Amino acid sequence: MLRIYIGYDPVESVAFYTLAHSIQRRSSIPVSIAPVARHHLKGVYTRTRGPTESTDFSLTRFLVPWLSGFDAWSVYMDCDMLCRADIADLARTMERHGDAAVLLCKHDYVPSTSRKFLDRVQTRYPRKNWSSLMAFNNARCRALTPDYVNGASPADLHRFAWLADNAIHELPLEWNWLVTEYPHNPAAKIVHFTLGGPYFPEYRDADYAEEWFAEFESMRQCGASSG
Repeated sequence: MLRIYIGYDPVESVAFYTLAHSIQRRSSIPVSIAPVARHHLKGVYTRTRGPTESTDFSLTRFLVPWLSGFDAWSVYMDCDMLCRADIADLARTMERHGDAAVLLCKHDYVPSTSRKFLDRVQTRYPRKNWSSLMAFNNARCRALTPDYVNGASPADLHRFAWLADNAIHELPLEWNWLVTEYPHNPAAKIVHFTLGGPYFPEYRDADYAEEWFAEFESMRQCGASSG
């Protein structure tokens, strides 16, 4: 079974459930999907939310290997994504990278805006968005203990200072296609509404927004029929 953890913020709760639905609906393999929710980590995650943290899961994501018992593989995803492909394809790619510690998309770009959703600051830093989708080979990520995640700087965490560069293997960008920052790509496997999801009024007309709303409606209809 592939373990998937999705960043959870109450402000974007609808995004979590829609992304989870999009993964499960297309998956040809068993998956378990869990939120990385700050209120589930009381006594473990002790940091206060900093001024550059635009979501509750800005840093809690790095606890995924610990949450997984440092065993096997786990996938972490930001909630503002939509899965358009069978996640089994990603699982097969992970199997081919057994010597990696982390498998991710190595974006090389500068954000096009200075603000993003809810008028929050768009922080610019090297390796921006590398950590928004990560496949962790958990046994090789033992540096990410709660003590380290609670004490390390945000820069060290997001820039992977806790890991040798040759342990970071690369995924095709189609697995984390940045909406608006990149042109529309019909072949994108996972699209990432990094500036703001279509559930925010300002981004209702973004690329792939119609697909997101269709996924949301599919989820809603499933809920209605089961009731």
